[in-house]
Parts: sequence; structure tokens; C-alpha cells
Amino acid sequence: MNTLKTLFLLTVLTLILVYAGRLIGGTGGMAFALVLAVVMNVGAYWFSDRIALRMAGARPVSEADAPQLYRIVGDLARQASLPMPKVYLIEQAAPNAFATGRDPQHAVVAVTAGILDLVSERELRAVLAHELGHVQNRDTLVMAIVASLAGAISYLAQMAQWAMIFGGRGGDDDERGNALGMLVGIIVLPIAALLVQLAISRSREYGADDSGAELSRDPLALASALRKMNAYSKQVPLQVNPSTSSLFIVQPLIPGVMTSLFSTHPPIEARIARLEQRAGAVLGG
Repeated sequence: MNTLKTLFLLTVLTLILVYAGRLIGGTGGMAFALVLAVVMNVGAYWFSDRIALRMAGARPVSEADAPQLYRIVGDLARQASLPMPKVYLIEQAAPNAFATGRDPQHAVVAVTAGILDLVSERELRAVLAHELGHVQNRDTLVMAIVASLAGAISYLAQMAQWAMIFGGRGGDDDERGNALGMLVGIIVLPIAALLVQLAISRSREYGADDSGAELSRDPLALASALRKMNAYSKQVPLQVNPSTSSLFIVQPLIPGVMTSLFSTHPPIEARIARLEQRAGAVLGG
């Protein structure tokens, strides 16, 4: 069901992109929009991991630098029949983690220094299982594609804005109608694309919670880690570019009055409740 929902939302995002192209340039604009989407998706496929790691300030660490981290990641990767991911560290006190990479063969797991100090080994194992769940479910590629499509829509909206500014002002009803349609598109389409992007991101987080709980066989440890990270992150925000916020297991604190509406993650309370319910079902079963 989660995969079908993601495919449906990706289709909606693609239709928004095509409509944005049509709004700007008719049939030719639709073709341009599709070409733009292909170019941006190819770029996201090959370079999204490097871009994300650079923007997060992550650096590679060796097994000698972080033996516990390597041991846990290696154990979980073998258990999930995945290749050993590269391991990166973010030198920040806020506890968090994310995974990236276009496929399991090029996967990267990154954690902050803060999470290593905050959580127990049992909780760290559950968090890393969540991240490998993203790798297992191919979420890292899906979210890169989603981000590129949303970026293409925003780019077309900006093109439409400049076209309205420099395209002159027509006087007849048809031209006024076209201008009104473009104005609505400039405002509405990027917001619609963002909401679809957020819906996909939230869906993938629930899926990774489920996969991580199954892989670690310890949903309560993941619930406990989420509770700790959420509480700590409110005191020490993670200094990160907002465009990378959807990658992290706990959404970095970003100031703003519309935080709940434009959250890239489901509510922590809902995630914890699902994990606790899952643990209860396992114990009861």
C-alpha cells in the first residue's frame, strides 16, 4: 500500500510539472518540462548523495575512528542482505542521522556526533536499522527524484513569473485570462508540489520505521530513541540547510509559523505510538 501511494503521488507530481510547462508555453512548454525533468532526475541519480553530504557537513570516518558504529552498521547490513554502506559523521551536538545514495551498492549512512553521546547502543542499533530500512526500500532514490521534480516545478514557476513581468500587458479578454491563469499557476503549483513532496516524505518515514523495527526486532528501542532525539533537538537545533531536512530521521528544528503544515516528517508522537503498538502486537502474538 505504501508503494502504491508513493507511485500515485509521484504521478501527481509529474502531472503538476507537465501542467506548469503547458501554462508557460503550451505544447512546447510541456515538452520542455519533460526534458527538464529528465535532466534533473539524471543529475539527482548521480549526484544527490554528494550534494546531501556536503550540505550536511558530513565527513567519512574509518572503522578505526568509529568501531562501534561500524560494527552495528555491518551487523545490520549483513542481516538485511545489503552491501556495507559508507559511514559518515556530522560534527554537531544535535542528535540525528540520515541515509542517502542512489541504490544499496552506493548507500551512505551518516550520523551526528550528538546521537553517539545521547542514545544507548540498543537505541543506536534501532536508529541505524531505520536508516538501512530507507536503503532497503529505495527511499533514498525516490526522495531524490521527488526533490528534482519539485525543483523543476519551482523553476518553471519562476520562469512564468519573469514571463509575466517582461511579456507585456495585453488588453483583450483572452490575454487577461491567460495572465490570470499564469498568476494562479505561479502561486498554486509550487505549493501543490511541496505538499505532494511532503506527503511522500512522511509516507516513506513510516515505512522506514516499520522496516527498521523489523530489522532490529526492537520497535521499543526505536520509539525510545525518537523520544530522546526529539526532546534534545528542541534544545539544540541542528544547523542544516532546510532543503536537506527530509533526509533526517528526526526533522531538524526550523523556525516558522507553518512548521506543522510543511513538516517533512509525521508527528513524532504518532510514530512512537505506531512503534509501541507494533511492540505490543509482537508480545501479544
